[in-house]
Amino acid sequence: MTPSLKQQSLIKASLFVLALLPFLRLSVAAFTDGLGANPLEFITRNTGDWTLYFLCITLTVTPLRRAFNWPWLLKMRRMLGLYAFFYASLHFLTFLWFDHFFDIGEMLKDVIKRPFILAGFSAFVLLIPLACTSTNSMIKRVGAARWQLLHRLVYVIASLGILHYFWMKAGKHDFSQPVIFGVLVALLLLIRLVWAIQKRTNAQRLMANRL
Repeated sequence: MTPSLKQQSLIKASLFVLALLPFLRLSVAAFTDGLGANPLEFITRNTGDWTLYFLCITLTVTPLRRAFNWPWLLKMRRMLGLYAFFYASLHFLTFLWFDHFFDIGEMLKDVIKRPFILAGFSAFVLLIPLACTSTNSMIKRVGAARWQLLHRLVYVIASLGILHYFWMKAGKHDFSQPVIFGVLVALLLLIRLVWAIQKRTNAQRLMANRL
């Protein structure tokens, strides 16, 4: 059953507040000395985790929409994707500010020197054009076909983010979370590939029938 417009607005508002809670929790912890013995590590890990959470949630919207015939879910996807960018920006800002004190040159040297940082930095850079083209006016300006092609980069971004996480965890030999993220993104990508194959097969059958 499709929710009414009022219900959809309520769902969207609720999701907006829920998506903001990790940031509010982090802010409260920062002002109440609740970041633990290593505040930098706490903030870095927290913002990085939530970036991946929201990337995966965003990627899940389309399969859910198609599985349950919920077209109204598309209205939530843009907001969830922007939240992924928001937490990625906080993650990057933590790195730039507390690790390098806004020294761009030193930051870039660190990016080049350490592969796991290069993977994360690349994912963040690729997120920027997706965030900048998220408005209806930009979709019209770019064109729907090119916009869809551009936003397929989200799978590359998610994969780079998981690689960044995996390499970061390698020193601690704790791969449980990166593996879970990797399996989820691989499954979502597989679903997309199945759809693409089905679409191509149906088009070929239609063409054959016409002949």
